[in-house]
Amino acid sequence: MYTRPNPFPPVIKNLIIINGLIFMAQMLLQDKFPVNETFALHDFRSHYFKPWQILTHMFMHGGFEHLIFNMFSLWFFGSKLENVWGGRRFLTFYLICGYGAALLYMGVRYVELTPYFDMLKTLPFEQQMEIIYQPNNMLNVPMLGASGAIFGLLAAYGYLFPNTVIYMNFFFPLKAKWYVLITAFIEIRMGIINAPGDSVAHFAHIGGALAGIILVLIWNKTNRKTFY
Repeated sequence: MYTRPNPFPPVIKNLIIINGLIFMAQMLLQDKFPVNETFALHDFRSHYFKPWQILTHMFMHGGFEHLIFNMFSLWFFGSKLENVWGGRRFLTFYLICGYGAALLYMGVRYVELTPYFDMLKTLPFEQQMEIIYQPNNMLNVPMLGASGAIFGLLAAYGYLFPNTVIYMNFFFPLKAKWYVLITAFIEIRMGIINAPGDSVAHFAHIGGALAGIILVLIWNKTNRKTFY
């Protein structure tokens, strides 16, 4: 019996609603409650780090454009995957990709910030305390957004639907496999360059994509299916 794919499957729908509601809460509470300091992901050595941030960061966004782009990408790449996998497996995949993004991001940040934390220890105690509690200090800058989990969806989409055509920047047609490879190359290059003023967590994107491709390879190890 043929079942028509759901263009707006339930887990996707609920994730978009949850992200939208949390963004509204961020906007309403930002002047009354330290939302980013409490729920965005910080370096684990930061005064503001809390274990739950490994989950909560992926439901927060830095602005309306950030939210819209991520939710569109979630729907575009995720709907087909949820229709194939079902809601429970899709949600499991999504969350694991988000955790993978957090793990690689925190590993890279550990290396990047270690010289600064070492330098901090050489300062007088009062100056250390002043820096430790500054939310805008580079040691306390958090990461937030669903992008890491969504890059996991992108990797899985490119693997399972390699010949599906995607319009890059809405104009240039590319097969999904090439779109994924080009996007991955750009993210790796931008992450290595680490240009001043670039606030994008490129290694979180890479971590999400790596978690996604590893998980989909494990799931398809004994039952390889190709979708076009």
